[in-house]
Amino acid sequence: MTTKLLNPGDVHTPAGPYSHMAVVPAGAELVFLAGQVGMRPDGSIAEGFAEQAEVTFENIRACLAAHGLGFEAVVKLGVFVLPGQDLKVLRAIREKHFGPHRPTSTTVCVPQLASPAFLLEVEAVAVKTSRVPRRGVARTTPRSGAKDKRGRKGQR
Repeated sequence: MTTKLLNPGDVHTPAGPYSHMAVVPAGAELVFLAGQVGMRPDGSIAEGFAEQAEVTFENIRACLAAHGLGFEAVVKLGVFVLPGQDLKVLRAIREKHFGPHRPTSTTVCVPQLASPAFLLEVEAVAVKTSRVPRRGVARTTPRSGAKDKRGRKGQR
């Protein structure tokens, strides 16, 4: 089973690149990413809003990749932006990285972040679904070709 991103018909069409709901399947592993900012791996901070946004999403990509995931695994974004920043630029950079994927999202303008040098911060929740059946789940019918206790082949 995969995560379902939904937009109920009784709620307005999303005003941006997001979905109203994410339904995570039972047994999936949740991966929480701390807020990422426009700081490069060498510790330098990107100049300007567009460059910080680009580095921020590159950092999210690196965090996801460290767990074997990509942007398509993200089900929730929290975006914190200082007032006066160009949200159209943010949207374009976000869509560049996420493509058609539309996780749930909240964007909030905040008066300050942890450092005055940061212009935005983005946190995320991702889902890693298991393709292996969960332990403790009993099969009610044998697999096709499998033999039962008496040596008979089962059918599906």
